[in-house]
Amino acid sequence: MAQPTSSRRTNTSSSRARSSSRPPASGRSSGHSTSTNRTATSSPRPAGNDSYHHRPSRPSSRQSAPSNSRRRSSSENRSHPKTYHVRSNHQQSRHGHGHVSGVDSSSDVGSEASSGGYRRSHPEFCGSSNNSSTHHHHRDEQMSASGMNKNSATRKSLRSQYSGDESPVFKRSSVHSDMSQNSKAAKKVIDELNRASGSSDRRIAAITNACAEFDHGDESKHNAELHYGAATILSKTLSMTDDDDEIRMICAAIEMVFRGSPKYVHVAFDKVGSTMIPLLLRLLDRCESGNMKHADVSILNITKTLLYLSRIPDLRVCLARQQGMLDAMRRVATSILNPDCRIARVRIVANLANCPENKVLMFEHEGLLESLLRIGHLDLSETAREYASTAIMDLASAPANQVPLARNEKLLGTLVKMVLVEKIATTRESAITALQNLAFTKENRKLLVEFKSCIVLEALKKALNSDKNDKARRRAAGALTNLACEETAELMGIHKGLLDSLAIVSTKDENEDVQMRASLALTKIASHVTHKMQCYEALLDALVVASLSSASNSVSAVMRVKAREPDNRESMARHPGILDTLADICVSPGAKTKDKDNAMRAIMHLTNENNNRKLMCNKSVLEALVKGASSTGKDTDEMRESAIRAIERLATEFSNRPYMARHEGLLVAVAQATEREAKIEESGAKVDHALLAKPLLMSLLVAM
Repeated sequence: MAQPTSSRRTNTSSSRARSSSRPPASGRSSGHSTSTNRTATSSPRPAGNDSYHHRPSRPSSRQSAPSNSRRRSSSENRSHPKTYHVRSNHQQSRHGHGHVSGVDSSSDVGSEASSGGYRRSHPEFCGSSNNSSTHHHHRDEQMSASGMNKNSATRKSLRSQYSGDESPVFKRSSVHSDMSQNSKAAKKVIDELNRASGSSDRRIAAITNACAEFDHGDESKHNAELHYGAATILSKTLSMTDDDDEIRMICAAIEMVFRGSPKYVHVAFDKVGSTMIPLLLRLLDRCESGNMKHADVSILNITKTLLYLSRIPDLRVCLARQQGMLDAMRRVATSILNPDCRIARVRIVANLANCPENKVLMFEHEGLLESLLRIGHLDLSETAREYASTAIMDLASAPANQVPLARNEKLLGTLVKMVLVEKIATTRESAITALQNLAFTKENRKLLVEFKSCIVLEALKKALNSDKNDKARRRAAGALTNLACEETAELMGIHKGLLDSLAIVSTKDENEDVQMRASLALTKIASHVTHKMQCYEALLDALVVASLSSASNSVSAVMRVKAREPDNRESMARHPGILDTLADICVSPGAKTKDKDNAMRAIMHLTNENNNRKLMCNKSVLEALVKGASSTGKDTDEMRESAIRAIERLATEFSNRPYMARHEGLLVAVAQATEREAKIEESGAKVDHALLAKPLLMSLLVAM
C-alpha cells in the first residue's frame, strides 16, 4: 500500500492581482493534497507555492497623491507621515485540489491512501542571472553627456514597450533590460534609506518616500527593489528604531517589496532572512501584546510578509524552525486579530504543514493543533475554516501522526462537522481526505467506524450520496475503502443504507472514477462478510446492483470467491438475481474476458452443491454455459473447461438430462469439447483433470 501523502497546491505567484493556491489534499493541493486547488489550493488545491493557498492580490492601483508630493521637504514629510498598510485582496481564487493531491492505492486489500491536495508551481523569470547586462547599464550611467544622448533613443524605445498598466513579458533577452528600467527610482529610494540610517528625521522622510515608491502592483518593479537590496536596507533600518510609527511604516515597506516573484523573494530571504525573521516575530509578539500603536496594521503587514515567504517550498523547513514562528501561528485562535490577519495566519500554517519535514514538528507543538481545531469549528470566516481543514489534512497524511490524531475526539468531531455542514466544496474535500488518511492505519479503522455511534460512516455516506463535488465523493469512497477490514466489515454492512449507497453510486454516479471507487469499497466489505452475518442478504442485493455498472469493477471476482465456500453456495443460488447476474456477465459482449471467466467459475462452484442442480438447470444458465463452452477467443481455455464441468455436474441430476439435451446448441458445444479432448489424447499431452466431454455427450444422447 502506498503511504498517504499530502496533497496540496502550490501557489503560482503572478504579477497581476491574482493569488495562487489538499488539500487535503493534498488538492491536495495539495496540495496535501493537499496537499489543494484550494487550502491553500484553491485558495488549493491545495496555493503560490501557497501549496494550495491563495496569494493576496496586488493592490489595484497606487494611492493617489499630488503630483509634487514626492518633492516635499524632509520637514514636510515629518509633519505629515502616511499610514501605509497592505491592501486586502480584491481577487482570491479558490484552490483547485489537487489536495492532492494525494496518492491513492487500490491494492488487493483495497486500501486507498491520499492526502489531498494539489500543487502549483510559481512562474519564474526565464532570464539568466548573468550580471553583464546590469554592468553595462552601470557603465552607461558613467558615460559622458554625449554618450548618454547617444543611447537615449534606445532607452526611450525600451520604456515605450512597457508603457501603460501592463507588466512586461519576461523573456530571456529582456530580463536585465526590464530590471534596468525599473531600477532607477528604486535605487534612489534605497540609497536615501541607506544614507538616512543615522538620523531619525531623515530616516522618517526616507521611509515615507520608500512606502510611496514601493506601494504598487508591478511584480517586475518589486523584483528590481529586492534585487538592489531593499529588503536588506529595510531590515537594517527596522533594527535601528523603536519608534512605533517608524516600525509601522517599515513593516509596510517590507511587505510591499516582498510582493515580488518567488525567485527574487527566495534570494532576498537568503541574504536577510536570518536577521529579519526573528525581528519580525518579536515585533509580532509585541504588537499582539498591546504595547504598540497601530498594532493591527503592523500585524497584518508582518503576517503577509511571512505568508509570501511560506509560499516557497524550499523555505518552509527553515521558517517552521525559526524561534517563535510556531508560537505565533498558535496564537491565531487566541489573539484578537481582524479577519484578514487571521486568514493570512492560517494560510501560513497550511503552507508550512504542506512540507513533509514539518508535519510531525507542527503536530507536536503544544497548542497548534488545538488552535486549528478552534478555527475549523468556530471561526465565522469560511475561508479561515477552509485553510484550517487543509492544514489538518496535511498533518493527517504523516504516518507518525495518524494514530494519535485518530484518538483525538475533538479532531474527529470537527472533521465530521466540516463534512456535513461546510458550504465550500474544498473544505469538505479536505476534511474527507483527512479521514481517509487516518483510516489508512489499520489500528485506527475500528475506532473510526465505532466513533460516536458510527457518525463517521454516516458523514461519509452522505458525502458519497449527495456531495456535488466529484473529488469529495471520490475521497469519501476512498475513505470507506480504507475503513473496510475484517474487524469493521459487519459494522459497515449493518449501517443503515451504506451498502445500498455504495451499490447505487457504483452504477449511477456521473463520474466513472467515483463509480470505480464505490465498487472497490463495496467489494472490499464483501470480501470480509460471511453467510452468518446479519448483513449477508443485503450484501448480495448490493452486489447484484453493482454488477450493472458500466465502469470496471470486481463484483464477478467477489462472487467467484463467495461461491467457493460450500456454506455460501445454496444461499447464493437461491438469492434473487445472483444466477441471472452471473449468466448476464457470461453472455455480455461488453464484459471483459476476466469478468466472464470469474462469472463462469462462480457458476461452476455453485453446481457443486447437490441442492442447486435442479434450480440451476434453466434457460439463462444453460445459455451462459453454452456460450462459455463454445468460446474461441484468446485466453478462453479455462472458461471453456469451467463451462464443460458445470454442464457435466448439472447432468449428474438424471432429471435434468432431457431438458439439457434439447437446449439449443448444448449438444454441439459438448461435441466440440469431445473433439478437443480426443485431439489431446492422440497427442499424448498430460492433463491435470479428467476428460469429461465424451461421457457427458453419451449421457445426453441417451437421454434424448
